[in-house]
Amino acid sequence: MTTMIESPVALRHGRDLVAPELFERLAAFCAGEYGYEGAVADRVMDQAISFVYVLGSEKAYDLAPSQQVDPGWHTFMLHTQEYADFCEREFGYFVHHAPNSKIRTRPLMVSTVDRIKAAGFEVDETLWGTAAECNQPACCGDGPCC
Repeated sequence: MTTMIESPVALRHGRDLVAPELFERLAAFCAGEYGYEGAVADRVMDQAISFVYVLGSEKAYDLAPSQQVDPGWHTFMLHTQEYADFCEREFGYFVHHAPNSKIRTRPLMVSTVDRIKAAGFEVDETLWGTAAECNQPACCGDGPCC
């Protein structure tokens, strides 16, 4: 009898959906524009690109980025040609940003995270307010503890 050992599936990363040079430019811009430290800007951009990928591929306009991830989406959109090229290549259409910061709730952030995970991406839950150590009401998806 042969026993098969399952190997873990490698998770995807948003940063891998764009050229390394572009990712570095985006992360540097995000750090400078929004005051993030370099390592945090890298994480924010990775999560933002993953989010946009799920949003665009699923046409999932019921999703919203967390307060921490939204600057990464803004950063990407401000690089208009690269963002438009990404959207056209990945989805065949431009993914618009419709501000909906008023609807950020913990359940919405959990749903968003679940859908990003379902698409095979690694999720940095501390940037989404869904980490186990986050407690209501201080951290409802975009509180300072996340």
